[in-house]
Amino acid sequence: MKVILLQDVKSLGKKGQIVNVSDGYARNFVLPKKLGVEATEKNKNDLKLQQQHEDKLAAEKLQEAKDLAAKLEALQIVVTMRKGEGDRVFGSISSKEIAEAAKKQHGLELDKKKIQMDDPIRAFGMHEVAIKLHPQVTGRLYVLVKEA
Repeated sequence: MKVILLQDVKSLGKKGQIVNVSDGYARNFVLPKKLGVEATEKNKNDLKLQQQHEDKLAAEKLQEAKDLAAKLEALQIVVTMRKGEGDRVFGSISSKEIAEAAKKQHGLELDKKKIQMDDPIRAFGMHEVAIKLHPQVTGRLYVLVKEA
């Protein structure tokens, strides 16, 4: 019996795949647990329409991420810190502080986990910070660290 999987099944395949299983396995396991439906023409057409809809949503999210990346490159965030020894920042500036400053200064909701910094910023001046907006899009944000 051919079955369209509605969820990932470890031994069968991924969601949306059409797999061939024995009649008993389908009747007793796959269908009652709502892991799949029988692969009729109607269900195949529904699957195709659902995949087209998901592709459209994915394309819209990708375009939104590209637009946000272009917007971020035009912005500059200013963070003020106290001066320590040797013209260095007293303390450091982390991704959390950058996200808070972006929200306060420009109204942008940035997830601090998506801000990619190897080390916190510990010097005055202009710094470029990468932000992972989408698996295919990485934006750049400029952070100016000034003396308070």
